[in-house]
Amino acid sequence: MTRVCQWLIAATVFGSPALSPGPSFAQGGSSLTAVDTKSATPRPTPRTSDGHPDLSGYWKGTRDTVPGGNIGKDLPGFKLPLTPAGEAALHHNLTATIDPESLCIIGGIPRHNASGLPFEVLQGARKIAFLYWYSYYRLIPVDASRKHSDDPDPSFFGEEIGRWEGDSLVIDSIGFKEEKVWIDENANPHSDALHVVERWTRPDADHIHVETLIEDPKFYTRPFTYARTWIAGQPDEEVHEYACSENNVDRDHLGFGPGPIRPDGTRGYIDPAPLPPPIPKGSPPK
Repeated sequence: MTRVCQWLIAATVFGSPALSPGPSFAQGGSSLTAVDTKSATPRPTPRTSDGHPDLSGYWKGTRDTVPGGNIGKDLPGFKLPLTPAGEAALHHNLTATIDPESLCIIGGIPRHNASGLPFEVLQGARKIAFLYWYSYYRLIPVDASRKHSDDPDPSFFGEEIGRWEGDSLVIDSIGFKEEKVWIDENANPHSDALHVVERWTRPDADHIHVETLIEDPKFYTRPFTYARTWIAGQPDEEVHEYACSENNVDRDHLGFGPGPIRPDGTRGYIDPAPLPPPIPKGSPPK
């Protein structure tokens, strides 16, 4: 996905005026996000034949998630507890790296949990799949007896193992790549020591929720958490093929870092210049 396309999405999803909001980046005419209109009598959580909550569905972010794309959303002042090595890694990301997703590199976890884009879940008895808009996916074995490898091959989503604890699906992940990665859309880093534990729940038919514990003793002085709720999409909404690298015309012209980050944790200029007037239809290109 190009930087321009990403920022247009940010403008639509998070209200960021980093660039012109443009038309809603939509699928089948539907918005990427949804207003969470909570019902006084919520529909009951659907369950599978073995009694577990069924997390399957197409899930869209709510407009209550602010600031979007920021893994420090739930921390005072959005300030991550960086070690000196973490501060150096953040500085490197801001000044010497291009947003990996702009280069069509997998965002991984926990970044995808902070994304403004919808996703789809397909749940089976022994495996659960998360399908993302960039045509990425992760396939997680659900097996309480399974243990992590002694030396897992590094990957963007890590070595993921799922298990049920009551009505919570717990996904425990280690073995992450340490290069070409940002932990969120604000260029925050992680090292190869990253350990992520996600607890997924479905409190009712219309919502899915995650509590994410993030540990990385190389780059962060203490563990911290990120929580998020999504709302169910319409029955006809689904993830479609998206070829990130196709027509990625801005790839060779992207700058380092994510662009400006405002004090409220969102991305964009504080006082952007006014946009030029729209070009009348039928006008010849200049």
